[in-house]
Amino acid sequence: MFKDLNPIFLSQLRLSIISHLMVVRQAEFGALKSQTGASAGNLSIQIGKLQEAGYLTIEKTYKNNYPLTLCTITEVGIEAFEDFYKDLKTYFE
Repeated sequence: MFKDLNPIFLSQLRLSIISHLMVVRQAEFGALKSQTGASAGNLSIQIGKLQEAGYLTIEKTYKNNYPLTLCTITEVGIEAFEDFYKDLKTYFE
């Protein structure tokens, strides 16, 4: 019997965001926008959903007098993604 997959990661954009953060752990909003090819508005909404789930934190700061948004994956996010990956692999066994 297949396990239910975490619905948060069934969105292609949210999966792309969290997958990238699994590698780099922290990324600027602009880097995530470039990496995913998403519009700023859509990326912002999906980051908000990941934050609501507790999978990442958002820090708003400044760099050279320009606004900077940093997204950092949380331990909860790491565990959730690892569980998702483990559950997804069962579909191929």
